[in-house]
Amino acid sequence: MINKLWIGLIVLGSLCLLLTGKSDVLNTQILSSGKATLELVMQVFPLVSLWLGIMNIARESGLLFKISKFIYPLLHKIFPEIPKNHEAFGFISSNIIANMFGLGNAATPFGLKAMESLQKLNKNKDVASRSMITFLVINTCGLCIIPTTIISLRILYGSDDPSFIVLPCLIVSFLSLIFGLIIDRIWNRRSHK
Repeated sequence: MINKLWIGLIVLGSLCLLLTGKSDVLNTQILSSGKATLELVMQVFPLVSLWLGIMNIARESGLLFKISKFIYPLLHKIFPEIPKNHEAFGFISSNIIANMFGLGNAATPFGLKAMESLQKLNKNKDVASRSMITFLVINTCGLCIIPTTIISLRILYGSDDPSFIVLPCLIVSFLSLIFGLIIDRIWNRRSHK
């Protein structure tokens, strides 16, 4: 669906430029956007690769498992339906940790595995379980300690202080996570009444 929307917007914008006689703007944008995209990828790729490597080392060394055990009491309160020591906790904690370091791309595989694991526990396969919805809320509102991608974009565009964004991101992501979990709890209690 979203692909069709983007294609439609591109075609509509191109037609508007052609019909208004501004085909030179279209050509300039097509040629310059490729260069800008390549520069963006080359700037962001090393930083994301570094953090992905660190996440893989942490996973292979067992550090993610230790962190998962450390945050298990909190996760068990958030997800009381998941049995103790279930694999879903490992995937959920890995996803949360990757999101905390601003690595949405690294968090995605863990998130998919967590949802797959939660679906196995789901009694009604046609409807998302309470744990699945809560995990989606946490993933969407995810707490971000180090916004790696944003910092690299600020470096790319010449920011004087690229890491200035760390504290505001931490505050906003923490508040959105708390608000999201409160709304999730309220909605869950209402649906059970």
